[in-house]
Amino acid sequence: MLFPRDAWWTAAFYLQPHWMDIYVDVTTVPEWSDGEVTMLDLDLDVIRTPDGRLFVDDEDEFAEHQMLLGYPPELITQAEGSARWLLDAVGERKEPFGGVHLEWLAMVT
Repeated sequence: MLFPRDAWWTAAFYLQPHWMDIYVDVTTVPEWSDGEVTMLDLDLDVIRTPDGRLFVDDEDEFAEHQMLLGYPPELITQAEGSARWLLDAVGERKEPFGGVHLEWLAMVT
């Protein structure tokens, strides 16, 4: 898992074989306190499969929760902007989504 200190997402990277390569949750900015990390999952997920397929998952949940949970407009705008940025970054394999994670995964195999 990767928890950036200043971005609206958290990422998981998977050893192969697995049906996905990278799974990125759109979240509030992760906060660290006493060795624990917390954030709010904002439903949207950017997923890349090992064959390079890229998609946003759970857009329906995001829309439903906007109404049900009363997401403020600023949160909606930030979540949607983060999902667009992630689609570009993961799709273009910009780090940390390009391959640097493979070195870390190799340490656990």
